[in-house]
Amino acid sequence: MAGSRQDRGAAGRGRGRAGGVRAQVDEETAGRWAALVATARRSVADGLVVGTSGNVSARVGDVVLVTPSGVPYDRLGPDDITGVDLTGRQVLGTLVPTSELPMHLAVYRGTGARAIVHTHAVHATAVSTLVTELPLVHYMAAALGGPVRVAPYATYGTEELAENMLRALADRSGCLLRNHGTITYGATLDQAYDRTAQLEWMCRLWLTASSVPGLTPSLLTEAQLAEVGERLKGYGQ
Repeated sequence: MAGSRQDRGAAGRGRGRAGGVRAQVDEETAGRWAALVATARRSVADGLVVGTSGNVSARVGDVVLVTPSGVPYDRLGPDDITGVDLTGRQVLGTLVPTSELPMHLAVYRGTGARAIVHTHAVHATAVSTLVTELPLVHYMAAALGGPVRVAPYATYGTEELAENMLRALADRSGCLLRNHGTITYGATLDQAYDRTAQLEWMCRLWLTASSVPGLTPSLLTEAQLAEVGERLKGYGQ
């Protein structure tokens, strides 16, 4: 969600005071921040977000690095590092963290996630308004743990939304947020991002197939999806 004028003003002031932030972090944290910024910029380049909508985070120990509120990703640099602890208390930087911080913290506290990507991707958001679960139009749903659920709508940035999301994420690594977007997590930023891209692609696929007049897409069964899930355990290097 784009930040308010007040958030953007705070962000600007934060950049002016942040000259010593780099000196406060170790090499791993600095490297993870650079990767986080690159992932956020990629989400814009790939059309998954517009402007400052959506957000990205990564966990380093007990610190959660997160994109700040209302700052265009192409303006973020090493001195803009923003971090909170698992209670939400800011421990790095002076920029205001994303308004969606409750969702990110809920995932980190409730799962083994090390990175999270949240977007307002067009096709996924469209699907979130139509169904309570993404129809099994492709076997890559198995890569997210099974059929992708849609979390009930709640106002952005609220604990209610975080709770709805956690229920939809049970035994899954991604879900849709009704009238809002997507959220996925993984062991790395690349994995979280790839899951987001796959989810958007599956939503686009279902919308395309279901739009053909007089025809209904064939769907996979739960048993077929479970078989794929077993095969995916040995996939890749």
